[in-house]
Amino acid sequence: MRQGSIRGHVNRFLAPNEGHVQPPWRQAGIAVPFVLVVAIWGSTWYVIKDQIGLASPSWTVVARFVVAAAGMIGLALVRRESLRLPPAALATAAFVGLCQFCLNFQFVYRAEQSLTSGIMAIIMALMMIPTALLARVVFGVRIDRRFVGGSLVALAGIGLLLVHEYRAAPAGTQVLAGLAFGLAAVFSAAAASVAQLGRAARSVPPVPLLAWAIGLGGLLDLAVALARDGWPGFDLPARFWGGAVYLALIGTVAPFPLYVGLIRRLGAGRAAYVNVAVPVMAMVISTALEGYRWTALAGWGATLAIAGLLVVMSARRG
Repeated sequence: MRQGSIRGHVNRFLAPNEGHVQPPWRQAGIAVPFVLVVAIWGSTWYVIKDQIGLASPSWTVVARFVVAAAGMIGLALVRRESLRLPPAALATAAFVGLCQFCLNFQFVYRAEQSLTSGIMAIIMALMMIPTALLARVVFGVRIDRRFVGGSLVALAGIGLLLVHEYRAAPAGTQVLAGLAFGLAAVFSAAAASVAQLGRAARSVPPVPLLAWAIGLGGLLDLAVALARDGWPGFDLPARFWGGAVYLALIGTVAPFPLYVGLIRRLGAGRAAYVNVAVPVMAMVISTALEGYRWTALAGWGATLAIAGLLVVMSARRG
């Protein structure tokens, strides 16, 4: 496949304006799945925060993706999609498993040990910035001034939120550690996203690819857990296992067909506005359930972060 055609595919994946599309709330079958996906993914950040208080982060990740792998395999079978992948696609699945379902989540769960769940959700929404930059390096996709300007605004907003978090935390150094883990998670997830734009990934159905990626990533998570913590105890409360099942099936497997449907109806760019709405939902949940205290600094930070992300998504690439 020529570089130009690959670049065109990446442009269509990243660009938010793909033809004339009516506002989502005027289209049947769009508003409901959009709200469901945002509500589900927005809630997962709080459930993660709750789980890491019950077990080590490493084994918490393992529990989630053992169940998620089984669920994704079951989804592939229900859809009658073969789990057999060609070598190139299998290699991509392994890379995605390493970056997305091992490194990314190992970092996310450790970041949430010292960061509010809503703040971590906003940090992860920044993933579209390194994803676009990596697409520029790998596929030659150009980015314009709005992308740069929006990125700077979003980063400034994140900075204000972290200053607020630092001031409110009992030990500010923990916030710095959380930020380091959070940024590592962002770049790991961005690498996985760009890998899925390649020809090998697009040559196979997404559900089998994800089933392999989650399964292989889960095996790597198991190796990390054994190396760091040894075998876990089996006296974990029911709340832990309930959280694992929720994150795996409700938070990972169930939203995927809904999000794919949004992509098909709206285009990948417009559907990606889910990634801006999710941290808003996560902050609402964090305020209600974690007792997050808003200040003028935090309010301006959240506003700038979301506004910057919207500008980034409106920027033309190509």
